[in-house]
Amino acid sequence: MRSVLLFLLALVLSIPAGTASAAKRVALVIGVSEYRQVPRLPNPARDADVMAGLFRKAGFDTVDSRRDLGIAELRRAIRDFSAASQDADIAVVYYAGHGIEVDGVNYLVPADARLASDFDIEDETISLDRVMRALDGARRLKLVILDACRDNPFATSMKRTVASRAIGRGLAKVEPSMSDTLIAFAARAGAVASDGDGQNSPFAAALVRNIAEPGLDLRIAFGRVRDEVLKATNNRQEPFVYGSLGGDTVALVPRAADPEAEARVDYELAAQVGTREAWDSFLAKHPAGFFANLARGQNSKLEAAQQSRARADDAKRQADDLAAQKAAEFRRQLEEQSARQTAEAKQKLSEQAKRELDEARAQIAEQAKRELDEARRQAEQARQQAEAARVQVDEARRQAAADAQVQVEQARRDAKAQADKALADKALVDKAEADKAQTEKLASLSPDPTRSSEPPPAAPKMDPSDIARLLQAHLKRVGCDPGSMDGKWDDGSRKALELFNNSADTHFDVKLASLDALDSVRGKTDRVCPLVCAKGQRAEGDRCIQIGCSSGYVLNSSGACEKRPEPAPKPKTVTRQEPAASRSAPAPRGGGKCFSFGGKTYCE
Repeated sequence: MRSVLLFLLALVLSIPAGTASAAKRVALVIGVSEYRQVPRLPNPARDADVMAGLFRKAGFDTVDSRRDLGIAELRRAIRDFSAASQDADIAVVYYAGHGIEVDGVNYLVPADARLASDFDIEDETISLDRVMRALDGARRLKLVILDACRDNPFATSMKRTVASRAIGRGLAKVEPSMSDTLIAFAARAGAVASDGDGQNSPFAAALVRNIAEPGLDLRIAFGRVRDEVLKATNNRQEPFVYGSLGGDTVALVPRAADPEAEARVDYELAAQVGTREAWDSFLAKHPAGFFANLARGQNSKLEAAQQSRARADDAKRQADDLAAQKAAEFRRQLEEQSARQTAEAKQKLSEQAKRELDEARAQIAEQAKRELDEARRQAEQARQQAEAARVQVDEARRQAAADAQVQVEQARRDAKAQADKALADKALVDKAEADKAQTEKLASLSPDPTRSSEPPPAAPKMDPSDIARLLQAHLKRVGCDPGSMDGKWDDGSRKALELFNNSADTHFDVKLASLDALDSVRGKTDRVCPLVCAKGQRAEGDRCIQIGCSSGYVLNSSGACEKRPEPAPKPKTVTRQEPAASRSAPAPRGGGKCFSFGGKTYCE
């Protein structure tokens, strides 16, 4: 088993870590402060600067920042951004300046707009619909942020060519027709936003603090922006977001990857093996970092335990040698004294000499016995010391294993969190690829030469034998023994997964080793499958021990202690006195004859 785990550890440590490709993100930031026909707005230029800096700091691939654009420049900037967003995953447009609503349509007002009449709207402004069409190529997220819900400065000077044409206050409510699209207004539709008295508008200041937090879903981020703006404006301005996203987390900035995720997985496998060779293999691949320090600590504990055991073995060996030497010396002395006394006895023929010889032999034998008993006592004491040293070694190994298990459990929880994040990211990528495939299928009916037809690269898949080996190792750890852990999904592996399903109330298909089953088994920190012991034994922790019964109790056929049965009492002879004159008695029920003699009755 240990050799199989060592082989699996070496195989895992030899696999190089892969690098995930980052999503492409592009942004267009426009700020218009220097209006030529209406009073200047102080904050839009500063708001655009701080938002452009935010996107650059967040690692966007392209950040196109423009200021005080005229109508021609604004059209060109939107057209250029439409081309840049064709192959992007995330496309963002931020606009700060004046915006107006006419007949339910929202327009962005450039710096050179005159708007002498409502007939000039289509010529001198850019509609929000045109901006949204420029984001049509983005695959994962289309986001427009409008800090433009201010008072309409042209409302009093603009002539009406059509009396029924309505010019609203603020911006009109929108319903995006494209999927995965959000449009964020600085104020609710029909309401007016504040330009702010500080360096930035309240809406821009809240955006900078929230929307670029790594891993934070945009819906939560805009919820925080709303709360901060309401608080800053005493509930006079409420930002609002239109559109919808799917059920997956969508963040402008992805969560930072764990640099030690691979080391955590390798440390978990090395801890399951628990030998110095396994820790040396781990340190060869991961020589530095938090888990490398833990591995060195485990190696130190194992080395100390081995040294203690070696010292205990040496002490026991020395005690055995000393006892053997003393016993041999005692036998030699006894033989020499016996030979000497025998020679002297031959020279003495009297009974007195024989008695003295016997007494001397008895004294020598007693002394030899006492010295031999003392040698045996010392040998037993040495053996007890050696046994105590062995217990200390075993305790040190158990403590080292317990410490490693605690660290493995912590590593498993961290790895589970990373695995959940990885599965979520993979599901998001799969959905995006499916959307792209559907888009390309539709595009094939109406060919567009401006779009690329090259299919995206296929995501790498994990080898089934590696999944099987890892699942077998974790089934063994939680007490569901699959037998061999060679990556072959045989009958033993299927029975082990079936036992896990019954014990953990899961329903995984036992015919194959799946990633879902691997994640479920890895998430278990304690034994799942019950320990089965032989008859006459009971489970204690992860071991089976013999059942012992107290005095007066015996082990029954069910493996439990019960009271020893009492022996059956001997039958007593019952006699009955009859009058002397009686010579007969009624016959017993068994049919035998009865007769009386000497005042007693006897029956056959």
